[in-house]
Amino acid sequence: MVDFTALDDYELRAMQAAGEEILTCYRVLERIDTNIVAEVLAGSGTFYEYDHYPDGDVYDRVTHAQYYYHAHREESGEHGHFHTFIRREGIPRAIRPVRLHPASPQGDTICHLVAISMDAYGFPTGLFTTNRWVTDETWYKAPDVIALLDRFLIDHTFPNWAVNRWIGAMLRLFRPQIEDLLHARDVAIEDWQARRGAGDVFEDRALDITSQIAISVDDQMAQIKAALG
Repeated sequence: MVDFTALDDYELRAMQAAGEEILTCYRVLERIDTNIVAEVLAGSGTFYEYDHYPDGDVYDRVTHAQYYYHAHREESGEHGHFHTFIRREGIPRAIRPVRLHPASPQGDTICHLVAISMDAYGFPTGLFTTNRWVTDETWYKAPDVIALLDRFLIDHTFPNWAVNRWIGAMLRLFRPQIEDLLHARDVAIEDWQARRGAGDVFEDRALDITSQIAISVDDQMAQIKAALG
């Protein structure tokens, strides 16, 4: 649980501004009877599990932020989820990845930030982190991933301006929870390795979700307003 009273006014107001941007995105989409997920899937035809939407992902060549939407967790009750990343060119050289087992696949030089669960109405319901093999990423420790969060920005209009503004604002509105999830992710990895002993925890298919939390934009905004007094 985030202690909102421990956050300073600067942090709270930055989160509040992000929340207001999210609500603006909802408003402009609702005026044409659509939503975040519908816009990402628009024109894609049949929605297939595991396929990336939109085709080819969304990538900003200036900021090197990337995201895509897909589905494969029907048992969780979600419609699908967004995965967010910073690619190699957007990662400072001073931030070094974790050295993996020599026999492990190294994956692309890409850092997974957080995933956002969505319901069938196009609204976010949760945040979660994943094990390395899930997104075939390069593995960075939580403090380094946190240092990259502010670099996530999709500053163009494909596939939809409101969707791109929304996803960046989500990472700002829920910044404290995302930081907690990333630290919890590292603890889960360490605990799993300690219990399993030999073997590569980053390739263990029995461990996919490393931390998760339910979220509500309205509840977050109410908590921020109360903390600001």
